Amino acid sequence: MEYKKLFSETATSIKASAIRELLKVTARPEIISFAGGLPDPNLFPSEQVAAIMKEVLEKSPKEALQYGTTEGQKCLKDALIELLRDTEDVTAKPEEILIVSASQQGLDMCARIFLNRGDAIITASPTYLGGLQAFAASGADVYGADSDEHGLTVEGVEKCLKELKAAGKPCKFIYVVPDFQNPTGTTIPQERRVKILQLAEKYDTLILEDSPYRQVRFEGTAPDTFLKLDQGRGRVVTLFTFSKVFVPGFRLGYIVAPAEVIQRCVILKQAMDLCTSPILQLATAAYLKGGHLMSHVKEVVDAYHKKRDFMLQMLDKYMPDGVKWTRPEGGLFLWVTLPPHIDTQKMLDAALEQNVAYVAGVDFYPPHNARRNDFRINFSYSSFEQMEEGVKRLAATIKKSL
Repeated sequence: MEYKKLFSETATSIKASAIRELLKVTARPEIISFAGGLPDPNLFPSEQVAAIMKEVLEKSPKEALQYGTTEGQKCLKDALIELLRDTEDVTAKPEEILIVSASQQGLDMCARIFLNRGDAIITASPTYLGGLQAFAASGADVYGADSDEHGLTVEGVEKCLKELKAAGKPCKFIYVVPDFQNPTGTTIPQERRVKILQLAEKYDTLILEDSPYRQVRFEGTAPDTFLKLDQGRGRVVTLFTFSKVFVPGFRLGYIVAPAEVIQRCVILKQAMDLCTSPILQLATAAYLKGGHLMSHVKEVVDAYHKKRDFMLQMLDKYMPDGVKWTRPEGGLFLWVTLPPHIDTQKMLDAALEQNVAYVAGVDFYPPHNARRNDFRINFSYSSFEQMEEGVKRLAATIKKSL
């Protein structure tokens, strides 16, 4: 059967994730991989999860093992409302929250409910690869706005908005990963957030805020979320996930948005997967209500803080002159920039020969905005010994390229 003639435009146009494809290669035990965005499995609260799952099955077996509502289990939504109030000073109603299969499903949903083929959106340049994939699947035209050491710039966003308006092409939304951005690790300062939100109001568009890393802060003061700054005016849709601060295997996240947006997402989710796993929702609700989350977050933050510091020390120790990198205040990633004539995509083969892996920066750029001389490395997954040896191998590879 010749399937090519049967595939849809979406199936033939969307590209494979460079990260997921690379993980197939880096699964080999001899390779030290800085490529994935994987949490440290040694930090998973395995015993607590086992006890909570047992408790859920004993107390609520029918609810846990039956289909659930598409909107999400009430006990989890109640716990999330309390969490948002206590940690973000945000008031949300049940009808403004939808439980999803982690924030990646939220991205896919937002792309589907807001975008037609050829619609314009604005992202940072570079930005999260999974977001670019979701937007590409909807056929959107992605415009990359300039970024600096503090993330997305106000001037870059306004330049794109002006150009789109002049072309008679409205911007459907501005996509931001404001805290410890994947891939760069940068955080948008409070003043910029206010101005970007003002631009969204001026040009009558939305902010799509993707916030998976916000709680993983090592130092400094957290700016307000765009969700809080919006003050209920309905111009912000925010995606949260438990993958980085609880367990990624639960694939559990939630969207906070105006009720009208949530209702559209609910209808779409009914066609996608009917509901997110009830047993995992009940277990997560029990974990939250038991007061375990914030103590676990502290454990995660302490561990990743030490790992970030060690990674920075190793980069300082081994990297040759002419190499620069970000120094994030939290999150899971660093962004390394080489001299302009080095193509990190081409250099990856040489790195893999040295049994070390990273993700080439070109994969994180919107179309027509790509630079080829930077790459992303993760510091949350590897051991201290692996980090030192991996950075030594990377430095040796870069020296040869230089």
